[in-house]
Amino acid sequence: MKIAALYDIHGNLPALQAVLEELQVIQPDVIVVGGDIVSGPLPGQTLKRLMQVEKPIYYIQGNADRELVQTFDKRPLARRYLPPLSEKGVEEIEWLAQQITQAERDFLARQPRQLIFEMATLGRILFCHATPHSDEEIFTPLTPPQQLDTIFAEGTSDIVICGHTHRQFELLVGQHRILNAGSVGIPFAKEPGAYWLLLHPEGYEFRHTPFDGEAAAQVIRASGYPQAEDFIATNVLKLRSPEEMTAMFERLAQAFISKEKRVGTPH
Repeated sequence: MKIAALYDIHGNLPALQAVLEELQVIQPDVIVVGGDIVSGPLPGQTLKRLMQVEKPIYYIQGNADRELVQTFDKRPLARRYLPPLSEKGVEEIEWLAQQITQAERDFLARQPRQLIFEMATLGRILFCHATPHSDEEIFTPLTPPQQLDTIFAEGTSDIVICGHTHRQFELLVGQHRILNAGSVGIPFAKEPGAYWLLLHPEGYEFRHTPFDGEAAAQVIRASGYPQAEDFIATNVLKLRSPEEMTAMFERLAQAFISKEKRVGTPH
């Protein structure tokens, strides 16, 4: 059995298309789309392309999917681990809510937070967006071991597959192997392209699929996306530093823990 884990596509249709073309060669048995599917320049088109895939495909709801549904419904965003949206973030999510249909909203709303698969050689595999407890909780390779123990202590899975922080990495936490699949659409990495994870009977591979950045930029510019040029500059033609972005995420994680300690809220 082979499973392709595609996380954090973020409406980057050209990146998704490149990965799907590679999957035509690899021929996985199952595709898992690990959340934050459409929040980016081509939301509806990205979802429509996924619907055309002629293989078993399963979805997880990510925090950006949940927040898009909340915005579509004109409900306040339910954020615990992340700071409030910036002015640009508000502009983006309001634009996104105008781009999707009621049916697409309903599709995003009904996706589960977790999936579990069993593989003969890898054991029990839990797929979640951020952590087993939350679609927005943050951990990174810099997170102290005792905090990782708290996050993953209760799990019974041999492997946990996650995304959310957009960087491929591997950690061992007790008996659990934690694999971050990276991001198809907004990766933090050295080389431009789409990043994803392949599980197979011999183990697993962190994958990188290049695509034509200039052609992708033209498609994104034509989308009407309000942050198109920023998206192209930092997610298509060049990428943000994985080290810098990991440090930023870890600061957010530690700031949240410090705040929880001050107010006495249990983690």
